Amino acid sequence: MFLYGILILYSFVILWLAHGFKKVPVYKFDFAETPKTTFTIVVPFRNETQNLPLLLESISRLNYPTELFEVILVDDDSDEKFQYFNSTFHIRIINTTRTSNSPKKDAISTAISHVKTDWILTTDADCLVPKHWLATFDSFIREHNVEMIAAPVNYQNTSSFLAHFQQLDLMSLQGATIGSFGIGKGFMCNGANFAYTKSFFESLKGFAGNTKIASGDDVFLLQKAIEESPQKVAYLKSKLAIVLTQPTSFWHELFFQRVRWAAKTGSYQSLFGKSLGLLVFAVNLSFILGFVFLLCGIWSFLTFELFVVLKFAIDFILLYTTNRFLGNVRMSNWLLSSLWYPFFSVAVALYSLFGTYEWKGRRFKY
Repeated sequence: MFLYGILILYSFVILWLAHGFKKVPVYKFDFAETPKTTFTIVVPFRNETQNLPLLLESISRLNYPTELFEVILVDDDSDEKFQYFNSTFHIRIINTTRTSNSPKKDAISTAISHVKTDWILTTDADCLVPKHWLATFDSFIREHNVEMIAAPVNYQNTSSFLAHFQQLDLMSLQGATIGSFGIGKGFMCNGANFAYTKSFFESLKGFAGNTKIASGDDVFLLQKAIEESPQKVAYLKSKLAIVLTQPTSFWHELFFQRVRWAAKTGSYQSLFGKSLGLLVFAVNLSFILGFVFLLCGIWSFLTFELFVVLKFAIDFILLYTTNRFLGNVRMSNWLLSSLWYPFFSVAVALYSLFGTYEWKGRRFKY
């Protein structure tokens, strides 16, 4: 009964997030508006000579005046120096000044000291930005009195089980992200599509307070902003602003990526974020325990089947709602992914408490 109690609580929270998702309106703007906002697109990178040209090509296709934006590429000690020629927009490549345990936070802080525009937009080297990306942000900024904006991210379509597994995982994260904003408890965002004013970043004292944690350049800054000035933070729910990123190619890469994400949960300022992370861990652990009880004869097959059906049904509601917004991607291998996910996520959570991980050729420990 205790495991079912956890599932019932989990169900209420997921349904609450699904309700919050629908409360965040889909943003639409008038293409006839004249752009005014100035942006600096900041891209930290390390050994991304294959991905960066694709990102820059997508930026070159933006329907935004080139005099209103520039790109700063921040090289975090790459083995091979990246060079880019014949750009149709202003682009600079600078080197990271390392001052903390977090390479990405250092890269962004280094770039911000060079920023001359009002707004900063961060993305990753392995991303592709949509044609109307800056125009959508510009319109949203002029219609809303905000200084920080979180926006959606999705994976590029691929066909392998690993890629579909990541797609479904990202859907759940995006659903929880948007839903949390809808219920007034925003706690998460993605640095691949994240914007804020330079003045607001400086007023928050940047990443001060969490530089010992290697990741979290996006989440900790967002939570700090919501803690101090919640009225200045918003979510841009627009299909025209969805940034595409690449899934990892190997299971061990995915595992350590998720370890990197999970390890920062304990340092969240958001009580809701911490509680949700604990609840998700608890329900996935309950799934595994229920399976063990089935094998040991403690639970009947019907008891375990009911638990699985209820959990999968609740998860599907949020996944389906999120998928409709992100582009109605074919939810291949949903059932198999749902069966595998509890084991994967619990392993990630437990490892993040005690282990180290490697990322971009460096080893980190919490």
